[in-house]
Amino acid sequence: MAPDDAERNPRVLAIDAGGTMTDTFVVDEAGAFVVGKAQTTPDDESVGFMSSARDALKQWGSTPEDAFGGIASGIYSGTAMLNRLLSRQGLAIGAIVSAGQEDYLRIERGIQTYLGYSYSDRLHLATHYHNPPLVPRERVRGVRGRIDVFGAEVLPLREQDARAAAEELLDAGVDGICVCLLFSYRNAEHEIRVGEILAEEKARRGLDGEVPVFLSADLYPQRRDLPRLNSTLIEAYAAEPSRGTLKAVRDQTKEAGAGFELRVMASHGGTISIEARELARTLVSGPIGGVVGGQGIAERLEIPNALCTDIGGTSFDIALITDGRFEITPTPDIARFMLNMPLVRIDSIGAGTGSFVRVNPNSARPELGPDSAGAQIGVCWPEGRLETISVTDLNLVLGRVNPDYFLGGDVQLDPERARAEVKRQLAEPLGLEVDDAAAGVVGLFEQTLKNEAIGRILGKGYSPADYALLCYGGGGPLHVAGYTEGVAYRDVLVPAWAAGFSAYGCACADFEYRYDQTIDMPILPGQDELEKAGVAVMITGAWLGLQDKVADEFAKSGVERDRITFTHAVRMQYYGQLNDIEIVSPHIDLEGAEQLDDLIAEFERAYGKVYARSARSPELGYLVTQAIVHGSVEVEKPALPNFAEREGAPPAKGTRRVRWGDGDAETDIYELTEIEAGNSIEGPAIVESTATTFAIPPGRTARLDRHQIFHLSGT
Repeated sequence: MAPDDAERNPRVLAIDAGGTMTDTFVVDEAGAFVVGKAQTTPDDESVGFMSSARDALKQWGSTPEDAFGGIASGIYSGTAMLNRLLSRQGLAIGAIVSAGQEDYLRIERGIQTYLGYSYSDRLHLATHYHNPPLVPRERVRGVRGRIDVFGAEVLPLREQDARAAAEELLDAGVDGICVCLLFSYRNAEHEIRVGEILAEEKARRGLDGEVPVFLSADLYPQRRDLPRLNSTLIEAYAAEPSRGTLKAVRDQTKEAGAGFELRVMASHGGTISIEARELARTLVSGPIGGVVGGQGIAERLEIPNALCTDIGGTSFDIALITDGRFEITPTPDIARFMLNMPLVRIDSIGAGTGSFVRVNPNSARPELGPDSAGAQIGVCWPEGRLETISVTDLNLVLGRVNPDYFLGGDVQLDPERARAEVKRQLAEPLGLEVDDAAAGVVGLFEQTLKNEAIGRILGKGYSPADYALLCYGGGGPLHVAGYTEGVAYRDVLVPAWAAGFSAYGCACADFEYRYDQTIDMPILPGQDELEKAGVAVMITGAWLGLQDKVADEFAKSGVERDRITFTHAVRMQYYGQLNDIEIVSPHIDLEGAEQLDDLIAEFERAYGKVYARSARSPELGYLVTQAIVHGSVEVEKPALPNFAEREGAPPAKGTRRVRWGDGDAETDIYELTEIEAGNSIEGPAIVESTATTFAIPPGRTARLDRHQIFHLSGT
């Protein structure tokens, strides 16, 4: 945000194609930015992307064709891969597993079959169901042979089984074949040989370069067999065909003159090339960008602890940044699948501004979601052809949303239609007036968000006073006052670009690859210096092998090894315990017992913070469960805007009646672009922009600082 006549030189482009809206964030050399918005186009995300990019750049009197040639860094995050998985529209995949495991996908693990269930549904088994297998039973083959938990060969591989499986699956016309054998993360010899047999059979049929083969030991060499199988299958089933979607977006940028390489947001918080081997790591990318952006804001504003809250059209996502770092979970669950890939820890509930609102006919109580209007907004948008009211319809009835200014007026909403349907579907069944019913359900919605946010902090043993709350997402500014009311956060931050904040966060991420490998190296009490030195050498050896994998991935983008900065880490736990934590090594290599002791000391400090100092148990010994390598290279990132502050209040562009709590109030309406750094706005007030609406209720004040971040005070 800079004077309108300033010369623009866009340098960073970031795109977040969410379930409802596609946001584009464009930053110039001075840190000035624009946010573009367009409805997501699930059938071809490149269409929504270009519409959003044009919406952003036209605010600077430019076009993609004029601007893309000067952009140095471009990052994309989208939902196509996840949608493909959820809708079961992936490739026809075959699977080769250890003999006896052919029904694994139908049996699953019990915990996986309950993922995503509410507490009440977990109690009532009538609602329980198994996931439809990504690979039907007739395309799963077993091979005899066994590697044990220590990596020793107990039974040799029966190669005729593997050859028969290869012939049968290729005869079935599969698009790809996954190989996942028991304990292959310990010893990959059997999987490698099965891969060689598959290659021989493909060559015999003239299928070289077709029917790709995915080895779990090559892609996800970690313990836990079902998550490893799931991750490998999703790589083939959903990620591989999604390369086409990403290439379509890249082609659109190239046609507009782009010279940058389009990167994709990955689950571990870095960005990777669309040619990356492990593309499934980008399955959930948009919410990750918001957390990375939150970490960047917290670092620049010297905020040690931050609670990131993201409200979109479909969900409310929460993540904690503690001591400047976000948490990584090694075995996340996504779309009712347990996976073996590092993921930024995000808790999500199905409550967004597009969440459907219904009255339960049995209890006569209003219920929110978990399903959502998504890109169809609500009944207030006739073109969406929806019949069920959403939270957006309620906000429209309450006067908080301007029907003539949604997406800058590109989408016209019908307030009378919304009011009529809210009356019929909500107010009359509850026996309330329309405004009272709408206000009550919005209050219930915000109370739900408040409880989730507070619970995330209290569950870690902290107080809300220890954290600053960062609000973003298209629906965040509209509801942030409601879900922070009465809670003594250290600060409440609302970036002026909240609607495009996840896209901004993607632009803040490093160009980075991460590889993990299960090693299970024990460090037992009483080990002498020589034994410890042996453990140190083994850990370093694992790191060096992972470094080669990182370098190979960067080579696909033309990045030479000497440009890569490597960071080494491990996951550790006390010997005999179940949960490990991630520790960054204080040394790039462990050359002996002394460096290993330094790593142990880092673990002890981290364990005391995560749990309690009194819970530390060095007498048990330690287990280094995973070796981890990060490799990153320098990329251009957005600078925070930094403008001179001018005290005072901005001019209001008008007023309208808005329902706040139990009563209406004549409310000043402000245009976001007219608010200058240093300005304060007293509630009740509404700040409008083409991308979002910021609601400031009576008794609250919002001040815009020099970095274009609002600070919401009062509770």
